Amino acid sequence: MNIGIYIYENAEVLDFSGPFEVLSTAKRLAGNDWHIFLIAELEHIVKARGGFLVKPHYFFDNHPEIDILIVVGGVHNDEVKKPSVIRWIHKTSSTADRVASVCTGAFLLAEAGILDGLSVTTHWQDSVDLKSNYPTLNVLTNKRWVVDGNVITSGGISAGIDMSLHLVAQLASSELAETTALQMEYNWQK
Repeated sequence: MNIGIYIYENAEVLDFSGPFEVLSTAKRLAGNDWHIFLIAELEHIVKARGGFLVKPHYFFDNHPEIDILIVVGGVHNDEVKKPSVIRWIHKTSSTADRVASVCTGAFLLAEAGILDGLSVTTHWQDSVDLKSNYPTLNVLTNKRWVVDGNVITSGGISAGIDMSLHLVAQLASSELAETTALQMEYNWQK
């Protein structure tokens, strides 16, 4: 199974490193065949929030088929205006088994038309803007994550870890998700 995490300039570090840690820990504990990787639009080092430099595994033009796409949050204002990014998210989401977002990654999914008519969430500080910019969405507040069909959206930063543990439970088992949380010494907020 291929799990791709989309990152970009000024992406929130824990938005991608949290899910990556959860999924890679679950993979190690279960000995499964998950291939977890970071994807950027172009072949270059990505400068995430706080100046954190990240070398993505793949780029839009060379990544393997994606079964699960995770789009992270951060300073997303420029990202939602990039036609190439929105087209890629739309195309990739159409063939993925599941699509997820962390924090303001929901804005990118919404811009790509993935969230139309769905119940979703995002960082509490951005909920009003998400609803205002995308009125077809049912934006829920005070939720760590929301599942609607094959789409999962989460609140900000640490909520992405909770959502990722839920994803592990869906993909494998609740027992593996619990064991992963224990291994990470993380108090999973279900």
